[in-house]
Amino acid sequence: MTSLRLQKVKKSYEHIQVIDGIDLEINSGEFVVFVGPSGCGKSTLLRMIAGLEEISGGKLLIDEQDMTHKPATERGIAMVFQSYALYPNMTVRANLAYPLEVAKRPRAEVTAAIQATADKLHLTELLDRLPRALSGGQRQRVAIGRAIIRHPRIFLFDEPLSNLDAELRLQMRIEIARLHASLGNTMIYVTHDQLEAMTLADRIVVLRQGRIEQVGAPLDLYRDPDNLFVAGFIGSPRINFLQAEIAAVRPGEVQLRLPELNIADVVLPIAAPCQEGQQVQLGIRPEHFLPATQANSLLQFSATLSFMEKLGHTNYLYLDIGREALLTIECREESAAELGDRVSWAIDPASCLLFDQQGQRLR
Repeated sequence: MTSLRLQKVKKSYEHIQVIDGIDLEINSGEFVVFVGPSGCGKSTLLRMIAGLEEISGGKLLIDEQDMTHKPATERGIAMVFQSYALYPNMTVRANLAYPLEVAKRPRAEVTAAIQATADKLHLTELLDRLPRALSGGQRQRVAIGRAIIRHPRIFLFDEPLSNLDAELRLQMRIEIARLHASLGNTMIYVTHDQLEAMTLADRIVVLRQGRIEQVGAPLDLYRDPDNLFVAGFIGSPRINFLQAEIAAVRPGEVQLRLPELNIADVVLPIAAPCQEGQQVQLGIRPEHFLPATQANSLLQFSATLSFMEKLGHTNYLYLDIGREALLTIECREESAAELGDRVSWAIDPASCLLFDQQGQRLR
C-alpha cells in the first residue's frame, strides 16, 4: 500500500492560479474523496497527481519519494475517467489485456490476470463482447478492470459514475466500496455528488477556488463544519441558514434573536468571543427541527406550507417564512397539513450551528 503527500502544490495557467498552495497527506490504504463546486480545481488536482498536468509549484511525494516531475508512467498510478475510454473495436478481454500487452508481460500471466480481474468484477460472461454490447455499468466495470489489472500503487477516479442513471450509480458505489475493501489500495475519488462522498470516503477533502476548506471524516464534516461553505455543501437536503442577532452574551453562552421566525430567545453554548448586537447566521439541518408539541413555547414558530415531498419513509416540508429561500424541515411522520396551511414547528438549539458574518464557525 502507498501513501501520498502534497506540499504547497500549485497550478497556474499563465497568470491564472487554479490550485493555490495545497497541503495534504493521504495515508496508505485510505479512500479519500475530493468534493467541491464546478471549477474548484478537484479534477485538476487529480490530474496533477496522475502526472497528466504539470505541477507549477510545490512537491508531490509518493511513499516519501519526490514524484513532482516524474512522468505518469513512473508513478504507479491507474486512473478511471468519467468517459469509459474503451477501445470500441476490441472485446472486453482485449481491453483488459491491452495494458499488460503494452508492458510485454508473458501470455500466461496476461491470461491469468484477465480471469482474476473478470471474476472480481463479475465480467467473466462478458469477456467476448464488444463495448457496444454492454450496459453503462458494465462498461464502467471494464474501465475499472483495466485499471486493476496493472496492480497500481494508487487508484484515481475522476467522476466515474456521472454518466450512469441513479440505480446504476448506487450499484457501482457498492462495487467500488467492495473493491477498496478487497484490494486495500490507496484510492482518490473526485465527485460533485456529495452522497457518493459521504458513502465512500474514509475522509473528504472539500475544495473551493483551488484551496482546501476542510478535511475530515464524512460525519465530522456534517456535524462539525468549520465554516458556512462546508456546512452548506455537505448534506442533502441542504442545511437551512437563518439571519440572527446576538441579544445577550453570558459566560459560555449567547442568546439569539431570529427575526425571520419571530423568535427572541435561542440560547446556544458558545465560548468564542461575541458582542451584543452582532449579526450572525444560524445553521440548522432539516432533521433538527422539533414538532411544536415537543418543545418550549419560546422556541416555536409558525409558517405557511408551500411545498411537500412525500418519499414514504420521510417527508420534507418547505415553509414560506417571508423570504425567497424556503425553510426545509424533515418530518418522519406523515403530515396531515395541506399546501397553504399554517404549520407550527420549533428550533432545537442543541443541534444548531453558528457562523459569523465572514462565514467562520463560532464554537
